[in-house]
Amino acid sequence: MTYAITQTCCSDATCIAVCPVNCIHPTPDEPDFGRTEMLHIDPASCIDCGACADACPVDAIFPLEDLTGPQKVYGPLNAAYYEGREPAPADTGPNFHAWGEPVFERSLPSDFAPVRVAVVGTGPAGMYAAEDLLLHTSAEVTLIDRLPVAGGLIRYGVAPDHPSTKKVQDTFGRFHTHPRVRMHLGLDVGTDLTHEELLAHHDAVVYAVGASADRRLSVPGEDLPGSLSARTFVAWYNAHPEVPADAVDLSAERVVVVGNGNVALDAARILLSDPDTLAGSDIAGHALDALRASPVREVVVLGRRGPGEAACTRPELLALRHLPGVDLVVDDHDPRTGAAIDAAGPADKASVLRGALRETVDWSAPPPKRRRIVFRFHSAPLAALGEDRVRTVRVTDGTGSPEGTGIPAGLLLRAVGYRGLPVAGLPFDEESGTVPHEGGRVPGMPGTYVVGWIKRGPSGGIGANRTCAAETVTALLADAVAGRLPAPGYGAKAFTRLARSRNRRLVDARGLAGIDRAELALGRRAGRPRVKLATVPELVAAARSRRGPLSG
Repeated sequence: MTYAITQTCCSDATCIAVCPVNCIHPTPDEPDFGRTEMLHIDPASCIDCGACADACPVDAIFPLEDLTGPQKVYGPLNAAYYEGREPAPADTGPNFHAWGEPVFERSLPSDFAPVRVAVVGTGPAGMYAAEDLLLHTSAEVTLIDRLPVAGGLIRYGVAPDHPSTKKVQDTFGRFHTHPRVRMHLGLDVGTDLTHEELLAHHDAVVYAVGASADRRLSVPGEDLPGSLSARTFVAWYNAHPEVPADAVDLSAERVVVVGNGNVALDAARILLSDPDTLAGSDIAGHALDALRASPVREVVVLGRRGPGEAACTRPELLALRHLPGVDLVVDDHDPRTGAAIDAAGPADKASVLRGALRETVDWSAPPPKRRRIVFRFHSAPLAALGEDRVRTVRVTDGTGSPEGTGIPAGLLLRAVGYRGLPVAGLPFDEESGTVPHEGGRVPGMPGTYVVGWIKRGPSGGIGANRTCAAETVTALLADAVAGRLPAPGYGAKAFTRLARSRNRRLVDARGLAGIDRAELALGRRAGRPRVKLATVPELVAAARSRRGPLSG
């Protein structure tokens, strides 16, 4: 019996590396890699060995016979990827796909000396870079994060009802205590110390700082109270210490979300999920309390284009079909929407909405008692209206009328994309929100590199950072072999002294373990898997609890 890859696939290709028969595609050297929404197992080639399931960092791979409920659809989805594809030559034996020629992109001399590398950012991009360096070289790595806890996007960006996706942090966590790793959490490069000071203590610096701002709608009323970025909302329900507990007001019955990418769908799903179900996750305590008291019954998801062009992935859209107690409705205000859904092929994203209710929504009426998500395509925001806060969101109605349609709503979430911020001391491209680079190298700045969203822009999920990090690390190692890295003027212990002199509240690997113990203990007392500490003082106090001075 074959295996199948399911919704939580992170596409980091770990499974591909362990498959003995090359039956998982697309592989990193194939054109489709990074373009498909997930990886796929070929049922005609799979030999049921289970190696991929054991290796998967996010528990996304299961035997076909074990798929139940909403997961059943992934058997046909895996098989559909291979329909119409040419089989490999007959001399490949039982393997349906031909093996490619081996490629060796790196060649390190036998006497290659250890390099000391600072990685700024402990999210997936930074940790994939650190993993590459630690597993394949004798490098010494300094992990730095401006927050007093590690995880980045894993901890503060993944929805709490996706616990399998968060398991990749367990993979990264084993490197936090690696003998060649020093960790300095709560250290802000650009505030506590400069890039020049950081580079003076290391052979190279890799910035993995992500995209911590959001794109604007540029419509009137966007800055009214009750208008928030989806980034802020996600950080709020994930207990980000920079977003206060009272940052989100859920006193309205209807919420409008602008955008229909995965973040928009996460927001809609969390707003309407049963709080008792969410209590079994690591959602922030203040968010859980607010959701229990919330009257929100309807979330309107706006998309500028049609259902076939929705920015979300097919797996995320499929998940909404099985959200208990929540109806899916397609606003039939524009005939192009229904036509696109009816014409969609089985593999097309729009076909997922074929079973959804369709109606021309009367926005003058209050939301129905039963909770629902309304998809409104071919509709863009024109303005947010209200004297003291958002009361109505005016949107285009497909007729070209400048007045459009008014949707009464007490909360507007802007989910139109993230954006990178300038990194102190580095060049910055304002248009793309990224640091200019050449294969990860920052031009004109020897020893300086970027990885992740600050390198390529806010695109691609967790697994995309693995190949991105490989490119950057390859460039770094090539520069080291060629003697192009500036020699550090100080040793590792000198940097530890410098870091502590600039910020006395730093957290190291032992402190991070203390935070983990404290959150798990709070979870046990509350009958939950984990209760996140939501402020910097709480995190630092937990890191210092019942232990000695910080170690290097």
